[in-house]
Amino acid sequence: MKKQLSLGFSALVLAAALAGCGNSSGTSAGSSAAPPASSSSGSSSSSDSSSSSAAPSSSGAELKVASSSAGQILVDSKGMSLYFFTKDVKDSGKSACTGACLALWPVLTTTSATPAVDGVTGTVGTIATPDGKKQVTLNGMPLYYYSKDKAPGDVLGQGVGSVWYLVSPSGEMVKGSATSGY
Repeated sequence: MKKQLSLGFSALVLAAALAGCGNSSGTSAGSSAAPPASSSSGSSSSSDSSSSSAAPSSSGAELKVASSSAGQILVDSKGMSLYFFTKDVKDSGKSACTGACLALWPVLTTTSATPAVDGVTGTVGTIATPDGKKQVTLNGMPLYYYSKDKAPGDVLGQGVGSVWYLVSPSGEMVKGSATSGY
């Protein structure tokens, strides 16, 4: 009985998360859910990953370019792949990924007003998150991690729900398929 209840609860949680990520018709107002600490970003803090998920590497670049099976893509200073959400509205200053969606798609944050880049040709900026942090944007579109990407080179979020896509150095969505990591 406990096993069945646990499986049912797990299915309910998964359905809620997917509904938040794939079925939203736009921005959601009123959500104050903070993005969870992302183990995929290599964060050493379990309660607040705002600076550790976008901490500069020894070269000082918070965003850089890497080769992947989907072509040249944008990664963070640790080599973790970054994604766009097609339901975000360019230059709106808001993220359409809220609530349960953030558990699967944590935001890339920074402490800098102008994040350092290496090889990135798009326009880098920031927007305020509901909890007052700075989410990094490229060409006016917010950037996210995928929680199932566990190591540099992972591109498991590519094409998820036909709404999540890797990001090119110029700030375009990479629509091709990715077969593996770098």
